[in-house]
Amino acid sequence: MASSISGQGRIAAVLGPTNTGKTHYAIERMLAHRTGVIGLPLRLLAREVYDKIVALRGPSVVALVTGEERIVPPRTQYWVCTVEAMPQGNGTDFLAIDEIQLCADPERGHVFTDRLLHARGMHETLFLGADTMRAAIAALVPGVQFMRRERFSELTYTGSKKISRTAPRSAIVGFSVENVYAIAELLRRTKGGAAVVMGALSPRTRNAQVELYQNGDVDVLVATDAIGMGLNLDIRHVAFSGLRKFDGRRMRELMPNELAQIAGRAGRYTEPGTFGVTGEAGAISEPVVEAISNHRFAPVRKLQWRNSRLEFGTVQRLIGSLEERTEDEWLARARPANDLMALKAISGQPDVAARIDGARDVKLLWDVCRIPDFRGISHAEHASLLAGIFDHLHDLGRVPDDWLARQVKRIDRTEGDIDALSKRLAYIRTWTYVAQRKGWVDDESHWRDATRAVEDRLSDALHERLTQRFVDRRTSVLMRRLKQKESLVAEVNDKGEVTVEGQFVGRLEGFRFRQDASATADEAKTLQQAAVAALRPEFHLRADRFYNAPETEFDYTEQGGLMWGDQAVGKLVAGPDALKPVAEAFVDDEAGPEVMQKVQRRLQHFVDRKVAALFEPLLAMSKDEALTGLSRGFAFRMVEALGVLPRADVADDVKALDQDARALLRKHGIRFGQFTIFQQMLLKPAPTRLRLVLWGLAKGLPEFPESPPPGLVTIPANADMPDGYYTMSGYRPAGARAIRIDMLERLADMLRQQDTRGGFEATPDMLSITGMTLEQFADLMGGLGYKAERGERAKVKPAPVPAPQPEPAATDAAETMDEELTGVAPPTGLEGADTPDPAPVEVPGDTPGEGTPDTPQETPVEQPPETPPMPPQEVPAETPPPETEASRDAPATDAATADAAPEMEVFYTFAWAPRRRANPQGQRRGEGGAGKPPRGKKGKPPGKPGGKPRGSTKPQSFSARPERKKDRIDPDNPFAQALAGLKDKS
Repeated sequence: MASSISGQGRIAAVLGPTNTGKTHYAIERMLAHRTGVIGLPLRLLAREVYDKIVALRGPSVVALVTGEERIVPPRTQYWVCTVEAMPQGNGTDFLAIDEIQLCADPERGHVFTDRLLHARGMHETLFLGADTMRAAIAALVPGVQFMRRERFSELTYTGSKKISRTAPRSAIVGFSVENVYAIAELLRRTKGGAAVVMGALSPRTRNAQVELYQNGDVDVLVATDAIGMGLNLDIRHVAFSGLRKFDGRRMRELMPNELAQIAGRAGRYTEPGTFGVTGEAGAISEPVVEAISNHRFAPVRKLQWRNSRLEFGTVQRLIGSLEERTEDEWLARARPANDLMALKAISGQPDVAARIDGARDVKLLWDVCRIPDFRGISHAEHASLLAGIFDHLHDLGRVPDDWLARQVKRIDRTEGDIDALSKRLAYIRTWTYVAQRKGWVDDESHWRDATRAVEDRLSDALHERLTQRFVDRRTSVLMRRLKQKESLVAEVNDKGEVTVEGQFVGRLEGFRFRQDASATADEAKTLQQAAVAALRPEFHLRADRFYNAPETEFDYTEQGGLMWGDQAVGKLVAGPDALKPVAEAFVDDEAGPEVMQKVQRRLQHFVDRKVAALFEPLLAMSKDEALTGLSRGFAFRMVEALGVLPRADVADDVKALDQDARALLRKHGIRFGQFTIFQQMLLKPAPTRLRLVLWGLAKGLPEFPESPPPGLVTIPANADMPDGYYTMSGYRPAGARAIRIDMLERLADMLRQQDTRGGFEATPDMLSITGMTLEQFADLMGGLGYKAERGERAKVKPAPVPAPQPEPAATDAAETMDEELTGVAPPTGLEGADTPDPAPVEVPGDTPGEGTPDTPQETPVEQPPETPPMPPQEVPAETPPPETEASRDAPATDAATADAAPEMEVFYTFAWAPRRRANPQGQRRGEGGAGKPPRGKKGKPPGKPGGKPRGSTKPQSFSARPERKKDRIDPDNPFAQALAGLKDKS
């Protein structure tokens, strides 16, 4: 189908590879005429050419018409358009079509072919493109003249390189959005960032990204194959990250001429260019490299074609004309485009079909179907949107303002990530296209401006997100300044943030500079030098503020760290003894020795005062000159133990102390408990927290265990804790939990009133003071050396059982603990220093007299034996007779019999069950030789099982307390002398 148009001026085809100045030549020729129009393949390229012509002729005579933009001044002389948006039949003197080789493109080729066959200028027509179109143009356009243009610079192949080693002023080409983003992210980490250019970007976003590359903020451009369509940039090297692309239907290998179109962007004007591969792309074969370098490719044999003489009588006739075949050997019928598929889908809808009546409606439907699917959604969803627009145009003659306003308002949001903004940009392009169509809206000017404003806002937001994600401003600025070899300017703000050339490079934490972790190896050294130069005066200013800071600004962590506010400024290390830790300051060497010494002195002063304040009772005791001999030695033992000593560890020393020595120690708050000897005030949370830190330092632990939460009577016992942890925490493990030592001593006071050999039950006070259930209390008693026997019995009368208490122990025990730890005098009986024991006590040891609490009484006090607890087998009077086999098999007579069953309760009987110690021969006490039964007293066999126990069953008490000195009569006391005389007379 050769063109029948002839005699319409000069027709020329300017063919050649990239970088031959074809587009520049077309602009010159158009401006040589009074009027002209040029069709370009991309909206981005159209905008670039429009800006060039406006710079030469001014905006009043230049129009820009694309699918989404329409700038048409009243005195338009020159039209810059996309090929699809070129005005038809306006009779301009000049007409040009760029990238004419796109006639072979499967998607858009039929549009370029139609312009090749039918679009002409009155005086001159130019077709610009590749040499591969020469034969096709010669066959289809009679009288055409050919102009061959040679490339200005040489193009050579450099092979493969890693992305991280990409040379400056390079473009890396990807063939999917995901691939482009991944490459840009890698370049941000290694090269300071990259500009991103894709065909889906708006011109505003694309220009902003290109500006980053052109002004040197970034050295690498990452783009899709859109850069192959005439975008003129300062590119020296083009690297392909892949050699395959998805063409809309399948993945296929790129043709040599397609590779050449993209690679030809390298080397502008006379500057030589190079191309290669990177990433996962394989090497380009030698024949393809030779073809690209020499610009020799197979000619185009088929052009995509679709009939442009459309019939609008009915929808079926329109579809038939669009699907018409051609017999021309140079033309191939194009595959169904999106507009044709939308036409078939919409026309089949009943409500749309009912509205079509005549050629006018068919043409309107076709115009609606030609709205591009900018959103890239499914065909069905796109067809649904087009059907809605057609309904409005058919019924109202326009798109309603309120409906269009709602569509635009949903899109007019600039929050979100890159993908969200990209989708909104695609959506607004649909409404920008609608607003450009003449007669589709009431106020075309308003809606063009409104949709353009939304697109601009989204474009700016997208550029900002792309820059934030793929451009490290700090690195790019520094790299550019480093190339210029200028001194870098560094500053420190009041928040400690360090900036170099206005870019954040790190933070000053205390007296140490923390460089930003994202700094690359290339810039790290320079950043450090510049930052340190700015920090030297800041170090001295901070040291002065630090030295004069009040104590309330300092604190220590449970791992021994020293804090100034929220900044770590040092740590504790072990000193000559536990109560003299050494403060080690964190100060950079660049700060200088003066700053180091000042910080060190202030930290040591804080630590010394903290220890002196929290351990004042111990330090005062160690300086008390009234303590001499054994009492002084015992005082030093308490100081070394940081105020808490298990009694078993110092049992002999305690026995050796007389009452006067103990009284002196009690004046310093020392409590002699049955299980632990401790200083009461040091059980408060603050001393406990510091004690654990000091103990961890003395032990050399790699990690210090944390102090228990304040306010708990018991805590879980963890076997993985270091030896001595619970003692330093003020607790004693017993079973599955550990009980606070002062509460344990109160429990011991209660146990002294019980028959520990014959057995006793837990009282409500025992459960209350520990905050435990009966089962938990049984486990605790087992951990203390008692045997717990479980039993059940019928309830004689209802009696409330203490409810289980939560961990914080909001019970009487917790209240008592809070009173004791706030300085209130402990309850009577904790250590028995002032009053005799209310009852005998069973000693938790192997021999009588070991491990008992200290009381001033000299002899045990007998107490009437307690009524033994009710045995488990005792049954109330109303209990029914024992169950027999007959009664078990017989059915229940009535409900009253079932209700007569007694309610059972669980109870525990506790008895002292000390562990036996082996004798030197490996036998336990009370056992005979090998194979011999155990013997009783004087070799007699023990009593029979279940028989009456030998000896007294009364509670017994033992004491390891030294005897009180006998009262001496003062010879100078007259009352003592009279009393002595009365004794002599008696």
